[in-house]
Amino acid sequence: MSYQPYPTSGPGQTPEPQQRPAAPNSVQTAVKLMYAGAALSLIELIVSLVTISSLKSAILKKFPHYTSAQVHSAEVAIVAGVVIEAVIAIGLWLWMARANAAGRNYARITGTVLFVVYTLFLLLDLRRPSVGIGLIFAVLVWLAGLGAVIMLWRRESSEYFAPRAR
Repeated sequence: MSYQPYPTSGPGQTPEPQQRPAAPNSVQTAVKLMYAGAALSLIELIVSLVTISSLKSAILKKFPHYTSAQVHSAEVAIVAGVVIEAVIAIGLWLWMARANAAGRNYARITGTVLFVVYTLFLLLDLRRPSVGIGLIFAVLVWLAGLGAVIMLWRRESSEYFAPRAR
């Protein structure tokens, strides 16, 4: 008596869903750029925290009429905002990298929308007092996002994100 494996598909049975092919180079590059964006966001946070002492002079330069209490309040608000923004950004970068690597089309769309939102935040950052090196990292993060979005919308990427027949 020989062993017969149980058939996985046959007459009257539903076939197994088609497996997603390996991610094309453009998607792999986009995912690497997203991980780089997360790393740069972490570095940006660290640099921002290390350069807090120069934030006071940046605030006074932009708002010379502020009292010391107003300067302190502005410092606290800016530092809290930077920390909250960085933690959220790092989490979003990691989530988008994993979801895009898995071929989730919603992630490609969400990542693009988040890039637009980050662009608006960057434009707002240009208006508030900041230390130059922090702004340099913000631009580097933006460039990583731009590269990722461009890679996600290439033709070979679109084929990867297309729905599969079940």
